[in-house]
Amino acid sequence: MPILEKLWQGVVQSFLMAYEVWWALVIGFAISGIVQAWVPRERIEGAMAGTGFAPIARATGLGAASSSCSYAAIAIARSLFAKGASAITALAFQFASTNLVWELGLVLWVLIGWQFTLAEFVGGFILIGLMAVLLRRFVSPALEERARAHAQEAAGEGHDHGGHDHGRGNDAPLPFREAIRSEDSWREVAANFRMDWAMLWKEIALGFLLAGFIGLLGDDFFNVLFITDAPPLLQTLENVIVGPLIAVLSFVCSVGNVPLAAVLWSGGIGFGGVVAFLFADLIVIPIVLAYRKYYGTEFALRISALMLVTIIIAALIVDGVFGLVGLVPTGPRPTRTDVFGSVGLNYKLVLNVIATAIFLTLFWLSRGRSSGASCHHHHLDSEGQEKRGSAPAGV
Repeated sequence: MPILEKLWQGVVQSFLMAYEVWWALVIGFAISGIVQAWVPRERIEGAMAGTGFAPIARATGLGAASSSCSYAAIAIARSLFAKGASAITALAFQFASTNLVWELGLVLWVLIGWQFTLAEFVGGFILIGLMAVLLRRFVSPALEERARAHAQEAAGEGHDHGGHDHGRGNDAPLPFREAIRSEDSWREVAANFRMDWAMLWKEIALGFLLAGFIGLLGDDFFNVLFITDAPPLLQTLENVIVGPLIAVLSFVCSVGNVPLAAVLWSGGIGFGGVVAFLFADLIVIPIVLAYRKYYGTEFALRISALMLVTIIIAALIVDGVFGLVGLVPTGPRPTRTDVFGSVGLNYKLVLNVIATAIFLTLFWLSRGRSSGASCHHHHLDSEGQEKRGSAPAGV
């Protein structure tokens, strides 16, 4: 039957794309686990109360050293904000922890090229800078304080992320030379590794499934979404607006939207549109609803509008700058075969075997610590009371 055949093709394409990036995902999460275990967070939390360059830089560094789970990012940012971090440092933390992380960059590089990895990182810094400049256009000091009071009321609720200290509590991390030889330190790395997978495996799987099935659509479908016969400036402007809208409607965020970005690039979206799509993982509908719960309706809507505006502007800047210096990929777009790849006796097979060994080893090391490395998402019941449950699909 044609329907069953299409379903099978979609599943196969999803598997092939996952095969293409499996090694990069494992290595990225392993590096993230090492950074989370061995980089102190407590020293930075107390230095994020200001709005100048230094606290924003520290918040960005802390975010880049954190996991890429979008729900973890917004919950930790809420915790920092309730403890006295400014709105801009909380927002900087969120965007850094979902756009400036190892695993995202590696997967982007493997699927669609190093130019997109560079654009994601460069654009991430531009995005944070724009938010710092434009924040007061959207959020007054009085509204920020009201939102902080709202966040403080919910301080004991929400996203449980192992106390946000990734297992070390208030202990100072070991020096690097000691940590690399310490079994306990590696068990902590393994616990973080397992925790990140526990948070993101559904999101990543959904991203691959969406990409696999959307990849079955012909280019004619994408040509309807993206302007292809207009002046370049108009095409870029339309793409950087449509890109975030697709992200919001797809409900996929963080690393999970990279496979879909590859399919969109293959289907005809512009370079700036891909960048805008990737940036929009923190304004998908479930995340915006979480902002409302954390900070109140007005603050949630205003910071969401701020993020959308800065996403569009940042994507336009990245597209323009990369175009001027010749870093926008030119020539034929990757075909569906290029995007989804194939299984064969080559370097990818070797890398995937090594990655699987790393994956199994770290999971084995994390045995007995899974309860402390779990990640729970909370939702509101019909009466507005918070209850524990599974995350929405795709997040």
